[in-house]
Amino acid sequence: MILHELLSYDVLRFVWWLLIGVLLVAFAITDGFDLGTGMLLPFAGRNDLERRVIINSVGPVWEGNQVWLILGGGAIFAAWPQLYAVSFSGFYLAMFVILVGLILRPVAFKFRSKHEDTKWRSRWDAVLFFSGFVPALIFGVAIGNVLQGVPFRFSDDMHIFYDGSFFGLLNPFALLCGLVSVAMLAMHGAAWLQLKTGGPVAARARDLGSIAALLTLALYALAGGALWFWIDGYKVTSALTMTGPSNPMLKTAELARGAWFVNYVAHPWLMAAPALGFVGTLLALVGLRLRREVFTILCSSLGIAGIVLSVGASMFPFILPSSIDPRASLTVWDSSSSHLTLFIMVVVTAVFIPLIVAYTSWVYKVLWGKVDADAIHEKRGHAY
Repeated sequence: MILHELLSYDVLRFVWWLLIGVLLVAFAITDGFDLGTGMLLPFAGRNDLERRVIINSVGPVWEGNQVWLILGGGAIFAAWPQLYAVSFSGFYLAMFVILVGLILRPVAFKFRSKHEDTKWRSRWDAVLFFSGFVPALIFGVAIGNVLQGVPFRFSDDMHIFYDGSFFGLLNPFALLCGLVSVAMLAMHGAAWLQLKTGGPVAARARDLGSIAALLTLALYALAGGALWFWIDGYKVTSALTMTGPSNPMLKTAELARGAWFVNYVAHPWLMAAPALGFVGTLLALVGLRLRREVFTILCSSLGIAGIVLSVGASMFPFILPSSIDPRASLTVWDSSSSHLTLFIMVVVTAVFIPLIVAYTSWVYKVLWGKVDADAIHEKRGHAY
């Protein structure tokens, strides 16, 4: 009870905003190299053996990496029910496309090696490329739309209505953010392949990853410029009660040019997030060229963390703005679950997240080392 009283409603809301960010970063880093590896498969692997090396580099870990996506979806459902309702209904078709890609990936892993026919395996290689490229693109497109505002509104009885369409999501700025995501994860996949493979596969991965890193830097800078010059942000124009009821319609808000940069002016230390995005990506590029395997994957991870966190730092306290009715925009302080629900979730998270991290770390330690091409050729010791 003492802990429950110490963790006030506003503190728990802020803690869960941070935890959602942590889960998104963890998913982007761990499953990111899976998606990046899939995108690079047709280009880094020139023959069947090389492509099997690439597939087996992620074969033992891709399932575990999905845990962070499940945790993120579950946390949004329980901690931010209105966010879950709007995003999972408004982005339904986009999420369906993502799920198709994520479902096809294990199918392709399992069925690719069932026949030695070249055309059979080439088709499954195309599926693996699709299952890497499309989710990476759509995740970025979703972020781009969130930054612009999503076309939803509340009725008088608080029913949620989404007035957008799937093709409306594919606007120029959102597609630019999608390309940032694709380039970023391709770079991360290349860093992983440099770490887990050798020979010509690693050499091609370094070249491809270098190009992807340069594109990430350029596209991220371009997206930031577009956000400053052409995309209006949102600001709250009334008093926000941090411990008030979860009713977004109790506030007022409006669009304002440059509003997504106000937090950086008020709290300059937040500039660490975008700076980390640029510096981490640049150092990953250096690591690729110098063939520093562990250094590269760490810097690539830091770059991804900085890019993802910069979105949250820019938008706070907004988590999902409404382009139709800014007043309906969801913020950290007016769209969460109850105080008791958030408290129980914090206790459960404090128990299980360390267990997940410990187990995941142990798995990666056990599986440390490069994929053995000879073992794959001799059909021993590898799953795919």
